[in-house]
Amino acid sequence: MAINNVFRACTAVLILALLTAMPAAAQSVLIPSPPQIAATSYILMDPLSGRIIMEENSQERLPPASLTKMMTAYIVERELDEGRIAMSDMVPVSVNAWRTGGSRTFIQEGTRVSVEDLLKGVIIQSGNDASVALAEFVAGSEDAFVDIMNQQAEILGMNSTSFSNATGLPAQDQFSTAYDLALLARAIINDYPENYPLYAQKHFTFNNIRQPNRNSLLWRDDSVDGLKTGHTEEAGYCLVASAKRNDTRMIAVVMGADSPAARAQEVQKMLNYGFRYYQTERLFRNGQELLEAKIWGGESDTLSVGVVEDVHVTIPRGSRDSLDSTVELDSVIRAPVAKGDELGRVTVQLDGEVVVDQPVLALSDVPEGGFFKRIWDAIKLFFIQLFE
Repeated sequence: MAINNVFRACTAVLILALLTAMPAAAQSVLIPSPPQIAATSYILMDPLSGRIIMEENSQERLPPASLTKMMTAYIVERELDEGRIAMSDMVPVSVNAWRTGGSRTFIQEGTRVSVEDLLKGVIIQSGNDASVALAEFVAGSEDAFVDIMNQQAEILGMNSTSFSNATGLPAQDQFSTAYDLALLARAIINDYPENYPLYAQKHFTFNNIRQPNRNSLLWRDDSVDGLKTGHTEEAGYCLVASAKRNDTRMIAVVMGADSPAARAQEVQKMLNYGFRYYQTERLFRNGQELLEAKIWGGESDTLSVGVVEDVHVTIPRGSRDSLDSTVELDSVIRAPVAKGDELGRVTVQLDGEVVVDQPVLALSDVPEGGFFKRIWDAIKLFFIQLFE
């Protein structure tokens, strides 16, 4: 066997040892079929691994109703994170915001309200008036804010989404999909975790008016901690919910249910199924060295390679021992190499299905060696390749 093929084979064994000790004969784990869900469209996703556990019509374009406000809140959270606005900033309430119909936070025209209170009004009360006030504050007008919403949707990979306002009120060319909204929920949870507790608050009082969060699962299931409800006559009853049990989190999206009770019931069925039969585990840590690779013509003869982000996998419970991993590196790695250079890929399979496919990167710099080191390595490499 040629040296490069031997190296790849040994590498695969090393990575596998990092995952688990393989039994002599791993047994397949039996998973029942997902439950039937009474909704136009739905999806169940793990936000760490991105694994889709169950779905139906998840790419169908539908009116998102107040689920739109998830993007409104996400952009405000981005502005907060980047320091362009602060929770304590006082936002002037325009006539336009005050007059916005539908669900309200009951802000008053001509007053000033903090970004924090308006954000709570959007997330907890689903206030259309608060949404417009924040849109005007961030972008100068709601139309300009909508441009930002659509740009952000493109960045997040929400390729079947178009926004026309910041509220979700019925409008032409406003649509999204269960899949895209799951991506948005994933971004809210992963990108700005410091603000995510707002989505679990059950009540918010503003202007002496106490209003409940419309996500009834917050009262029924202690593991549920977000995210948003929506309803219009055209959209039906919609819900994006997330829950965490032990080390596993799930996002469930239902669009087009028949009633508030139905959307909560169907999401609960999806969450229970996901948690009962699946688990998420971290296979590799951010910056974890997986192996030392041979490098030619460098100051060093070896190079640490690994992953630069946490790698998670969502698998059926009890199936970890069935994971099978391989890694392939470039056949020849020559100096100089910079930290972060992609040198190959690591894949993990479960019963023939690829569940992880990640780049393998250099974890450090390796500059070129001196003149004689480069010449000597070139001679050795020539003869190795000659007799392959």
